[in-house]
Amino acid sequence: MPARSSPSIRERSRAALLIALAIIIGAVGWSGFVLALPVAMLFPMPWASSPSRLVAALVSAGYFLAASRGLPQGVANFYAADLWPGLLLWLAASASFVLVNAVAWTCPSGRGRPGKGRPGKRRPEEAREGRVDSDRARAVRYLAATVVMALPPFGITGWAQPITAAGVLFPGWGWWGLLATAAGLAMMTSLYWPAAAVALMSVWVWSAASWTAPSLAEGWKGVDLDLGQSLGRDTSLDRQRVLIATVLRNAGDDDRFIVLAESALGFWTPTVERLWREALRDRNLTVIAGAAVLDGDGYDNVLVAISSQAAEILYRERMPVPGSMWQPWKAWTGEGGGARAHIVANPVVELGGMRLAPLICYEQLIVWPVLQSMLSSPDIIVAAGNGWWTSGTSIVAIQEASTTAWARLFGLPLVTAFNI
Repeated sequence: MPARSSPSIRERSRAALLIALAIIIGAVGWSGFVLALPVAMLFPMPWASSPSRLVAALVSAGYFLAASRGLPQGVANFYAADLWPGLLLWLAASASFVLVNAVAWTCPSGRGRPGKGRPGKRRPEEAREGRVDSDRARAVRYLAATVVMALPPFGITGWAQPITAAGVLFPGWGWWGLLATAAGLAMMTSLYWPAAAVALMSVWVWSAASWTAPSLAEGWKGVDLDLGQSLGRDTSLDRQRVLIATVLRNAGDDDRFIVLAESALGFWTPTVERLWREALRDRNLTVIAGAAVLDGDGYDNVLVAISSQAAEILYRERMPVPGSMWQPWKAWTGEGGGARAHIVANPVVELGGMRLAPLICYEQLIVWPVLQSMLSSPDIIVAAGNGWWTSGTSIVAIQEASTTAWARLFGLPLVTAFNI
């Protein structure tokens, strides 16, 4: 059996170019500017053009690592440690994306498909049929990989999905816009990707020229905080009074709902509830704020709704941050602790006659929580986050860009509240 020849300089240069292109696409598409999201839709081209599965894996890794480049610094900030833990988590988080896309990859047109008769010789009609079959196979495989990375379990780390750009390209189209974007991504895997890229760019320019931010629901306001890492950790009544004063100062005469950041209230206790209800007495105002509800086995990351008449747990987070918050191995080993994941629970909640689609922090970076909520036809998206640990990164900007794109796709008002 003849020895397999090593890749030529030309093949190596082509592979390096594809990997570099994927890195640029990931970095620009996920820079935190909502109108840059369509750049991510170019990713299927270098993936589909990869000459081997190894190169496809490296292309996928380059794209994902560039898109999630803020993670190492964010983890270092969170744990007050050096970059090494963050780098390890960064690489581990990319594993599922790389694995799924490497498995889904198939050989480009014209390779590994010898025609009838002499090896490597194919009649024109056979070559044409082979290209069509190859294009169809790549498109189906890429879309399958997209679905796998959008849904649990792989979707738990399914960040940086190009289909998020649907809201920029097709604002107001809803599910039809999602299908149109999926079709565009499929076309980017074919030999006709230049035409697909031109068509998508034309739609992009038209959309950017008429772009408007999501509307604000009447009577709703989000209040951003600048309390750093002390938010949620300072459990004193003095901190609660500061937050109450902030709410009352920002509440206008027409505001009925004020949204505060994730973890704003710290631990949700009867004492905290009484303090807030007393402060809201004689006011037609409801405060929606993040808190933690403890029990013997761990805790729930929640949004609570407080008014002078009542207080309730409005929403329990479906997907806390894996690793730092959601630690399922503790339950498996009987240790307990960590945040619980209510993966298929409460995609939409009702408040004041409106149907809310709540998204807490990490849920804004992945696909399935928002699409699960959209299946229940909400009236408004409410997004809260606590991003103090993202200092020096674009993570919060990416969260805001993602939620803005989803809100525009489905034509919904958006209310956000972050702490930095």
